[in-house]
Amino acid sequence: MAEINTKLYEILKERGLLYQCTDEEGLKKMLESGAPITLYEGTDPTADSLHIGHCVPYCILRRFQQAGHKVLLLMGGATACVGDPTGKVEMRKMLTKEQVEQNIEKIKNTLKVFLKFDGDNPAVIVNNADWFKGYDYIDFMRDIGVHFNVNKMLSNEVYVERMKNGGLTFFEMGYMLMQAYDFVHLNKKYGCVLQYGGQDQWGNIVAGTELQRKLNYANGTDVQLIGATNPLLMTPEGKKMGKTEKGAIWIDKDKISAYDFYQGVYQTPDACVEMMFALFTDVDMKDVRTMIEKDIVGAKKTLSFEVTKFVRGEEDAIIAQKMSENLFADGGDDAPIFEIEKSECPIGICDLLFECGLAPSKSEARRLVQGGAITFKGNKVERFDMLVSAEDIGDGALLKKGKKNFLKIQLI
Repeated sequence: MAEINTKLYEILKERGLLYQCTDEEGLKKMLESGAPITLYEGTDPTADSLHIGHCVPYCILRRFQQAGHKVLLLMGGATACVGDPTGKVEMRKMLTKEQVEQNIEKIKNTLKVFLKFDGDNPAVIVNNADWFKGYDYIDFMRDIGVHFNVNKMLSNEVYVERMKNGGLTFFEMGYMLMQAYDFVHLNKKYGCVLQYGGQDQWGNIVAGTELQRKLNYANGTDVQLIGATNPLLMTPEGKKMGKTEKGAIWIDKDKISAYDFYQGVYQTPDACVEMMFALFTDVDMKDVRTMIEKDIVGAKKTLSFEVTKFVRGEEDAIIAQKMSENLFADGGDDAPIFEIEKSECPIGICDLLFECGLAPSKSEARRLVQGGAITFKGNKVERFDMLVSAEDIGDGALLKKGKKNFLKIQLI
């Protein structure tokens, strides 16, 4: 077992990553004791990919894993079929079990950016569909439902928006019971004592700790569970971060180019730059605050490079940085270079746009061409089936997407 970093509580506080806690003194003692703990964070796989705003909890779990603690990542195969009503004005679209399973498989690869799933102390993915499957409804309500007061549930902030806009379904109210039971079950099976999540999950997280307290009273046990939250990554307008005017800042490389990812991070509102550094980098927070105070533009450039390097790798970060540094240049000798083997020519323009990273997919490349957004050697590309030959490229040819995104194509 790796040595435990007893400074983790101090790190979480310094970086502003601990917002609420059901027992902060107990958490502090736990993390400073030198003994490993098991914690979990729950994710409902309602989509097949993640954008940067979804990944705040994984940044925190990464720090726990690096500190030597055991991380469980709960995929809500069962709860995703219900849908979390937290903060929603209408009922979420219900997913089929097959859709949920497909989403889980696709998300697993994305999570490898943040967590280790092999070697010493690997993170473990669990699915609550495994323990809800076969749990008789009557038994569940007798065991768990009996400990929940409906009046108290309806006063919870979790349900505020839904109550304002027509009320809840009984189906949705079951979500809190299920998430609370998840915590109790993970404690029994894995010895899990801490649940971490976004601040909007506070009501659901507290429900788990209170359920265990009531079970202690009923069963004569003394199991102590702690719930904690991190602040949400919010814009000054009160919207969750993760999307820009151009679209979502996806983690998956096949959904966004390195340049668009870099630029998406660069568009981080000034007020959110410190939190982005705290979450996605290991830069010392004193240095971060000094940087922000002296030069917010320079700080955002550093942030964009560091986050791109962390999520996509250093090569993509360097490419995106060079492209960004030359936004207003004509291209020429200062343009970032993309090399292509002569044997690959002739190559379709859509294939070239995808391979060089100016388009995240070939279908998007086709759309860009049809929209008149692509120029090659100063000429607008009119046909998406255009072929680029070695002779066309010659000693180097400028390929541009719009006015600001460009690469110099060279043969090797």
